[in-house]
Amino acid sequence: MQLVIKPNGIVRCVYDETIDLRQLGQLSVQRGSTVEPDDAGNWFADLAIVDGPTLGPFAHRSEALAAERQWLECHWLTRP
Repeated sequence: MQLVIKPNGIVRCVYDETIDLRQLGQLSVQRGSTVEPDDAGNWFADLAIVDGPTLGPFAHRSEALAAERQWLECHWLTRP
């Protein structure tokens, strides 16, 4: 898990349960994307919520989730 700590004390990360983030203070958890299947069973990660692309298609949901995390860590996490 990568934590980005800004000069104003705000911590930003892609959420997972590696550590209990409540230990850092008050939480504000927001969705970074939606991961959904299409009618053919292909999976897509739609990152429009954070002004990102739609990733996919993927054969498995786990592949879409991994691509979502990778995109968020590379393009959103350190964004000002």
